[in-house]
Amino acid sequence: MNKTSIGIGVAVVGALALAAYFFLGRATEAPAPEASGEAATAESVAPAPAAGDLPALYGDDRVMGRPEAPVTIIEYSSLTCPHCATFNNDVLPRLKTDYIDKGLVRLVYRDFPLNRPALDAALLASCVDPARYFSMIDVLFRTQDTWTGLENPQVGLRQIGRTAGLDEARMDACLADQAVTERIVTRTQEAQQRWNIDSTPTFVVNGAVHRGALAYDAYVEILKPLLP
Repeated sequence: MNKTSIGIGVAVVGALALAAYFFLGRATEAPAPEASGEAATAESVAPAPAAGDLPALYGDDRVMGRPEAPVTIIEYSSLTCPHCATFNNDVLPRLKTDYIDKGLVRLVYRDFPLNRPALDAALLASCVDPARYFSMIDVLFRTQDTWTGLENPQVGLRQIGRTAGLDEARMDACLADQAVTERIVTRTQEAQQRWNIDSTPTFVVNGAVHRGALAYDAYVEILKPLLP
């Protein structure tokens, strides 16, 4: 085995260890509380959009937070984008604790792939159970340097998929899923036309566009006038 193969093997093992921590460790978490109790933060498919929603959501959107939250943040992100990973790793956990978990904000995640590996990662994420979708996105961002650094990023993506419980046949089907691919492309085109989005990450906060991975304090200032 040459040094390159050894390096790839070590990198993939590291990615698998992190993936296992998220998927196996979180599998025993308590279920999200009911809406009548503490603020729910279900990682699930969005309900059908209500009339007058601004912005309106699709029924298959992946949403973190309560449907009735006064602020909706739509995140357009590419899974190979380093700035998107910075937002996910450093800023989102604080927003989740301070706003999403308290029922003040709901986050809608939409793929805006900038290259083929990002599209493949998005297709792989579509394979997992909706309740584990955001865990999968988190793993993909936190291991981004590992799988994007491989000569064939799909090798790393498939290793992560196996750790998430996906078999080869399932991954083959998802990575070749034209319906999901067309949906991602359509949403990307819509974002370009409606909000002139051409880079990631970009956030649409109650209809207003904010570009780039801003510092946490910048999001606080954006949210302040929108909250009761």
